[in-house]
Formats: sequence, C-alpha cells, structure tokens
Amino acid sequence: MRTFEEIKNTIETGLGMHVCDLKIENVKLVNVFSGEVYPTNIYIKNKRIVSIDPSADLEAKKVLDGNGQYALPGLIDAHMHFESTMLSPEALASVVVPQGTTTMCADLMEIANVAGEEGLRAMLQSMNRLPYRMLIEVSSRVPTAPGLETTGAVLGAEEVANIMEWEESVSLGELDPSKILFVKDEYIKKVADTLAKRKLVNGHAIGRLGQELNVYASSGISDDHECVNTNEMIERLKVGMKVFIREGSSERNVDELIQGVIEHELDTSNLMFCTDDKHAREIQVEGHINYNVSRAVELGLDPMKAIQIATVNSAKHFRMEDEIGSITPGRLADIILVEDWREVKPTVVIFEGNVVAENGNLLEECKVEEYPDWLKHTVTLKNPITAESFAALSKKQDGSTKIHLIDMIPRQIINHHMLEEMQVKNGKIQVNIEKDILKLAVVERYGKNGNVGVGFVRGFELKKGALAYSMSHDHHNIVVVGTNDEDMALAVNEVARLNGGLSVTCGGKILNSMELPIGGLMSEKPAEEVMAQLDILNADAKALGCGMDAPFMSLSFISLPTVPDLGLTDLGLVDVLEHKLIPLEAEE
Repeated sequence: MRTFEEIKNTIETGLGMHVCDLKIENVKLVNVFSGEVYPTNIYIKNKRIVSIDPSADLEAKKVLDGNGQYALPGLIDAHMHFESTMLSPEALASVVVPQGTTTMCADLMEIANVAGEEGLRAMLQSMNRLPYRMLIEVSSRVPTAPGLETTGAVLGAEEVANIMEWEESVSLGELDPSKILFVKDEYIKKVADTLAKRKLVNGHAIGRLGQELNVYASSGISDDHECVNTNEMIERLKVGMKVFIREGSSERNVDELIQGVIEHELDTSNLMFCTDDKHAREIQVEGHINYNVSRAVELGLDPMKAIQIATVNSAKHFRMEDEIGSITPGRLADIILVEDWREVKPTVVIFEGNVVAENGNLLEECKVEEYPDWLKHTVTLKNPITAESFAALSKKQDGSTKIHLIDMIPRQIINHHMLEEMQVKNGKIQVNIEKDILKLAVVERYGKNGNVGVGFVRGFELKKGALAYSMSHDHHNIVVVGTNDEDMALAVNEVARLNGGLSVTCGGKILNSMELPIGGLMSEKPAEEVMAQLDILNADAKALGCGMDAPFMSLSFISLPTVPDLGLTDLGLVDVLEHKLIPLEAEE
C-alpha cells in the first residue's frame, strides 16, 4: 500500500524538488500499456518510477547507461510452486532473477499439505530478504482429495479465510473441478469468502469441456493453467476464464497453445505465462518466463504481445496493475534490460529500483536462513518397509489377470486409463519390464496409518532398479517406481532416513540420494549444489533405462489424484473423473 508520504515524495521528485535515486538513460522503452517502443530515460525514486517522459531532465544520484537496449517490465510467473524446484525461496533467487522474473505468484499447497498454516508462515519468513516479489495463491486443497489420501495437515474454510487476509495473498489457489461438480460445501465456502474479499479464484480445470466447464466457471473460477491443446484454451476463453500458458519440466504447452493463438488470431489480453513446476537446472539452462516469451516470438507471435502476456496481463488479472507489470509512473521499478526484445536475455535486472542481477548472475547472494527444526522432521514411517510391503495381490493364484494401468503421456502430467493383461505368480501380480509396465507405490509418511498403495505404470522405461521421492502431489507421501520390490523398499527407506528427498537404487545398493529436509520437499543448500546433485540422480536414472528429461518431476505427478485419468495414493488407485477409489484388478 502506498502511503501519503510516499505519494507526496514521488510527486515532489517529479517536480524537481528532490533528487532521484536512479536514472536509466538511453533505453528503448517497451510500453506495454500503449503498445509502443520509443527512446527515453527512466527516473526512479524510493523504489518507484517517477517519469518516463523523453523530455524530462531530472537530477539523479546514480546514472545507468542503457546503451540503447530495450527496457522491459520485470516478468511475472502467474502460477508456480517453489517446492517443485527443490529449492528454498532464497536459493531460487539465483536461478530465476537473472532470467528477468521479478514477481512469482506461488501456490504453497505442497508445504501446506505437509505442515499446514505454520508451514506457510515458515516459508514467508524469507520474503523480506528476497530480490523478487512473492505473492501467495492461498492453497484451496489441503487435502486435495479428502477421503482418498492421507496428508500431514488440513486447511479448512476458516483457516483459508484467515490466510486470505495476509497482505501477500492475492487469490485462492488452484481448485480442481471435483470440488465444484460434486458440490462440496466446504470448497464453495472458500470460493465465496474469497470473492467477497474481491480476490480471485485460480482454476485447475484439467480435461473439462462443455457443460461441466460452464458449471465450473459459473462458480467464480477466474483462470486455468491446465490447457494442453488449442480447443481447451478457446473453450476456457469462451466461458470468461483467463488462460495461463504453462511451460514446466513435465508439462510443455507453449508451442501448442501459442501456435493456436496465431492460427486462430486470438486476442492475447486474457493470456498469461506460468511455469507451474520446473526444475532449477532447466530454468538455468533454458530460461524461466523469458523462455516463454522468446519461444512465443520464435513461433511467430508479435513481440509486444508476448511481453504483455508475461507482464501487464498478469498484473491486471491479479488486480495489481497499479503496482507492477509496466514501466509507467508510480509503479514499482521492476525493469529488465535486453539487447533484443525478440530473445529475452537480460543484461540487467532491477527490482524495486535496485540493480539485483547483471549478465546472468545475482549481484548479492540471497542466503538461506535456518528453517524451524520441526519442519525438517516430517517423515515418519509407522511400519517397517520391506519388499513385502509392495506385493500386488491378486484374487488368482497363478495365470493372468486384467489390471487398471496408469499409461503416461510423454511431456504431460495427464495419463490414460488402460486395461492390461498381467501375469500372476503365487497370488502376486508381476511387473513386465519388456512391456515397460513397472510397479508404482505410495507410502504414507506422516506416521498416521502406515498405508501403502500399489499400482502399475507404463512410461518410465526402467530396465532395473527403482526411484523414490518424498514429493508426491499433493499429499506428498513417498512415491516409488521400480522393477523389483527389494530395490523399491531400499529406495523408500533411504528417503525416510534423509527426512525427505530422492533416491536411486539398483541391485540392493543405493546408487545416489539427495536430502530435502524442508518439509521433505526443499533443500537448505545453494541452488548450484542442488542442481549438481539432481544432475547426478537424473544420470543414474538414465543409466537404469529411463529416457525422461525430468524423471523425478514425472514421478511426483504420476500419483496425483486430481489429474485424469488415474491417480495413486496411499489408499490405492483413484479414478480421477469419478473421484473414487477403484481396485487394482479389473472386474471380470
């Protein structure tokens, strides 16, 4: 909120009564409001832009020569989860800020499912140290699938309403269709409370079209980041929902959707960019929201439109265009300088009037502070985990049986529900490595009941060994995939020993592992160290036969009980569209 003193000081500075803090001279300003690009100077005082008038001649303490570069507003990620990066908010700064991202709208549903409101407060303790802005999309789904999973915490309507009062809270986080279409009063109450505060409700309308989509939108849902094809995008726009075009690690949608925008000549004012879930190394190598912009331009989208999608569109959507999203007077001075606005590679990043990154590097390290000890001890196995824990029991003693199989779709988080004939030996359903049908399991990790849900999945391509991870959306129990029960048990026990993390096992040996102690989701270590460790784990997975670019990201999503067609929790297989548990074996 701007105070009387701040407003008066800005006015007086523009009138020449005070000296500006910074003058950025000799730039080509990309004005996302007027749709123009023109040469000018930018004057800044007390974090805010004072003037962009080419004829202004104000005094400044410091002068930064833009060398004729383009000046763009700081980029906005409209929807993301810190936890999927495996980095703390502090460590993530060194990865995203040099890429030009100055605002991230974060749904902290992962830490909330593990540790509730206190977990959220622990995450927010980093905010004043960050060289970027963290806005909160208050988690609506804690748990995501009540009655179908075990979580560490619960956020009811009253708790959500209280958190929505926090200054950083801008919206109700992604709400999946089952909560609306099955008329769940608790979630409708959350929607009503949010709308009464004139804040937004984020959507998660994966796979919904027609009347179901109309009913979903009628509840007050504002947007959706789950479009995977042009038809889905157009249908959401038709019902008044904004679309977040996503480019993550395991869900790549920019190419398909931007090509659809161009082909159908769609209005881009209701489009935004987000990453949702993207590993840090991919951000470092490929880019963050700047990648989405550059790729959209490469595909043929007008550069001004691509930059508007990444900046002012999000600011307007979250009703913050008076503060961020443009380089215009009175707004916070979030500015990036680039040599070519068609390929956004920032040479300088300015956050709230301070230069925070240059030429791909953060100027000052954002140190990771100590997180509460209780938040680093969230993994408790109620029962010992052995190979027998993963037995897939059949009604038959030998022969074959049909099962419900999770069939993965490459580069997406959605999957197909398939029926598959499987061999049974001694009453147990066997994996089929030749057909790439492996065992998938979810182990309850909060010490509440000791449940182990077992299913089968196709798509990981492992020839031997197992992979385990303590991030399993959204319940965040331990998820493991493997070719044999012994290596699966070893992998799970290693993750538990670490109090959360990742592990790769083979032949009864732990090949590698990495601890993620903050809620079992994030590391306390610097970004480069975490990325290097993950590179090794990915290489180990590849050596076992896995051809995925981001195997652990795929592993974290494959059990999600709100993404069609099938999910897997500690309670068993979930038919997502019907929102119910189903047996592993199909009916005869």
